[in-house]
Amino acid sequence: MEAKLKELQERAILDINSAQFTDDLEKARVKYLGKKGELTEVLRGMGSLSAEERPLVGKVANEVREEIEAHLEKAKTLIKAKEMNKKLETESIDVTMPGKDIVLGKRHPLTQGMDELKDIFISMGFKVAEGPEVETVYYNFDALNAAPNHPSRDMTDTFYINDDVILRPQTSPVQVRYMEKTKPPIRIISPGRCFRNDTPDATHSPMFHQLEGLVVDKGITLADLKGTLEVFVKKFLGEHTQIKFRPHFFPFTEPSAEVDATCFKCGGSGCGFCKKSGWIELLGAGMVHPNVLRNCGIDPEVYSGFAFGMGVDRLVMLKYGIDDIRLLYENDMRFLNQF
Repeated sequence: MEAKLKELQERAILDINSAQFTDDLEKARVKYLGKKGELTEVLRGMGSLSAEERPLVGKVANEVREEIEAHLEKAKTLIKAKEMNKKLETESIDVTMPGKDIVLGKRHPLTQGMDELKDIFISMGFKVAEGPEVETVYYNFDALNAAPNHPSRDMTDTFYINDDVILRPQTSPVQVRYMEKTKPPIRIISPGRCFRNDTPDATHSPMFHQLEGLVVDKGITLADLKGTLEVFVKKFLGEHTQIKFRPHFFPFTEPSAEVDATCFKCGGSGCGFCKKSGWIELLGAGMVHPNVLRNCGIDPEVYSGFAFGMGVDRLVMLKYGIDDIRLLYENDMRFLNQF
């Protein structure tokens, strides 16, 4: 057995020394030291040896393995150096050639729109508040005064993870969480991603962006809401933009309104963009419902407030004349480079 091991060692060293490339060296390693290698096969035969012979043969086998591994490592270093020298001889770098242009990225139109909206409201004294995108039914519906049979609770509208956890379809839960932890006066905006069970088309996407605002203090009236939104639309759409309120219903505000602005394309005279009406729909708003204030531990007999919410994607599409929301999510640089 010892003679067989020594003979195996000589053959292995011969094969290793004759290897010209890294692949040849790897084949030699597998041939002798692999799981099915020759040294492994020899060691499997040790079971037939006597108790006295076994430790002696085991010692020789370990010495053979160490010798083969040492030659492998030495040969590996030599071959790598030889391959590198050959590569340096055959390849050249012209340091006088001009470098490749580095294409720099730019802000996505949605990011540009969101940043502009945040800057406008921050300039009016609002703080930015954020919350989880995976939300509970309580914070998204119950605390916001949504009735148990409200259509927005249906699985056809909202993505449910389980009976109590959803992907938020609005950023309104951020307002509830903030009111629970903060005493009035409150003046915040809550921008972020939202999710609804919509089939993608030119005006719908299962993921979109919202920015909602909330003000709670003593003596807040509908006039404060109108004044705030007038400042916003003039900064975002132009100084000559006017707004109007249309009665609407939202479970978390009372009274509630849809807010329209004069068309920034035609100035209100009527064009194809505004369907000859002179107005475009912008957002929803209203006075915070007393039940919502109570749910958050705020006394509606002392405090009042207003809230509003807008789709950032829609506003960006209006401002930049984009006619298909899917363009914002396809990552086509031919489209994105226009902004």
